[in-house]
Amino acid sequence: MSKNPVSTDNGGSSRIDESAERIKQATTNAVAGTKEAVTRAADHVEASLHHATDKVAAGAHQANDKIADASERGRAAYDATMDRADEWLAQVRDYVREKPVQSVAIALGAGWLLGRLLRR
Repeated sequence: MSKNPVSTDNGGSSRIDESAERIKQATTNAVAGTKEAVTRAADHVEASLHHATDKVAAGAHQANDKIADASERGRAAYDATMDRADEWLAQVRDYVREKPVQSVAIALGAGWLLGRLLRR
């Protein structure tokens, strides 16, 4: 049995190490490129969301202002109607005080007419 001396191939080993380093570098570059792309995409999404949020907030403020204006106009119309009704009621009271017999006759006539209309 003869022993063959084991020869070490330093050239093959160094090529393996060089290839491993190139793969590591390519992996690092790919990950860095991916990180940059994801960061840019996230920044774009964030900016778009901020812009959309600002638009929604502006629309909400505008709607709120319009609702407040409509509410104020509705309140003014209600107040004006109540004032007119109070004035009309005061006029009716004054008329009844001034002419009680005519007021009763008008009320009886209106009641009779309403009764006739509702029977049909």
